[in-house]
Amino acid sequence: MLELTIQHDILLGVTPAMLAWWFHHLGETMSFRGDTYARYLVWHPIDHIHWQLLVTGPDGCTGQGATFRIVEAFGGQLDHYIDSIEFVEKCDDQGLTLVKRVMGLEVFRLEHRFIPMSDGTRYASRMVVGSCTPILGWLINYLIRPAVFSDATARAWLLHNIEEVGNFEIFLPELFAASMVDQQNTTQSP
Repeated sequence: MLELTIQHDILLGVTPAMLAWWFHHLGETMSFRGDTYARYLVWHPIDHIHWQLLVTGPDGCTGQGATFRIVEAFGGQLDHYIDSIEFVEKCDDQGLTLVKRVMGLEVFRLEHRFIPMSDGTRYASRMVVGSCTPILGWLINYLIRPAVFSDATARAWLLHNIEEVGNFEIFLPELFAASMVDQQNTTQSP
């Protein structure tokens, strides 16, 4: 089993509510520097290739209970190409958890925790690739995990995650503020 953790620098000016809102609206588009883009592509323009909502959550969006497909190439390198379908186990102001199961066995877990700070948010990431299931877990971890998610890909993911999380400071506060103004204007319209 492979476990990777990152304790990111504080995201200045970014609140846990902004991060939860972002993940609930990940499938939408946004204006950035005069053009309109898929939000997923703005989040990491080099590594992110495609994002698709396969099953909506009970609230009708990409939050808890949703399933989506993520296509990425860490470092822009096809050697680190990932095409994965993941279930959103948790999505709220405290964090986001994505899980992948194969034949009922959990083989992937990605947890992002949002910790409020006075000047922003501490963002902590933990990825576990493999299985802790007795016997079958050993087989998955020893034979299959290195072929699906190599140690080199793991190192590339660490850099990828640092970059994408750091990008939130660039666009999220402004995008969130604009969405709140739009929401307020919509609710006040006759």
